[in-house]
Amino acid sequence: MSKSVEYYLSKGFDRKAAEYFSAGRRKISDVSANDDYTLTILFDNGERRLLDVKAILSGGNTGGILSDKEAFKRVYLDESRCISWDIDPNVDSSVVWENKIDLCPDSCYMDSVPIPEN
Repeated sequence: MSKSVEYYLSKGFDRKAAEYFSAGRRKISDVSANDDYTLTILFDNGERRLLDVKAILSGGNTGGILSDKEAFKRVYLDESRCISWDIDPNVDSSVVWENKIDLCPDSCYMDSVPIPEN
């Protein structure tokens, strides 16, 4: 049973997060990188959303790595269905966890915008 928006607001969540969690968390089914440093994400409810990742590119060492377009295009879904990149593609990130940049599915949903159906 899901909790109400009011429940999450009472726990200190902002309205956007409270509405998201009260409706039920989403899982990512697919992700693809676009040339403009955005991601097209397909969620388990069939919804396609666009996430602008440019803000990540300006932050620290990990963002700098993703500013290389070829590195950015190596995006994948890891075993937890998180959007991920391997810093060094020759290193197994399931063994060396410091080798991976990943994004939480919840924030990917809340920070993205719906892609209108044609």
